[in-house]
Amino acid sequence: MSISHIEHIGIAVKSLEESIPFYEKVLGLKCYNIEEVKDQKVKTAFFLVGQTKIELLESTDPEGPIGKFIEKKGEGIHHIAFAVKGIEEQLKRMEEQGVTLIDKAPRKGAEGLDIAFLHPKSTLGVLTELCEDKNK
Repeated sequence: MSISHIEHIGIAVKSLEESIPFYEKVLGLKCYNIEEVKDQKVKTAFFLVGQTKIELLESTDPEGPIGKFIEKKGEGIHHIAFAVKGIEEQLKRMEEQGVTLIDKAPRKGAEGLDIAFLHPKSTLGVLTELCEDKNK
């Protein structure tokens, strides 16, 4: 696998409006992008910490993945995302190694990235996302 860096850490929150001030006022970070990803039923807010982003995830539908996560586990770390090159080949390689894929093919995520998730049952309990920026 050719991971270049941690692309972002996804954190499920009940409300972006209530959560962003903590990151800005307490931690001194700047929210540089808020975006809705309709097919994932989520609204996101991004902060940059060095080369790594923090992605806050607010559900836009209680039946969406973030809504269900918060109902079951509460707010907190939802996933870790790794930046890769050749995401299609990486997914194929992962599946060949016995990793259960949530996404067998990449789909569009926030910030125009191609993304795919690996099932936490195959990744030691951590929901893992692979991301590729085709523009880099």
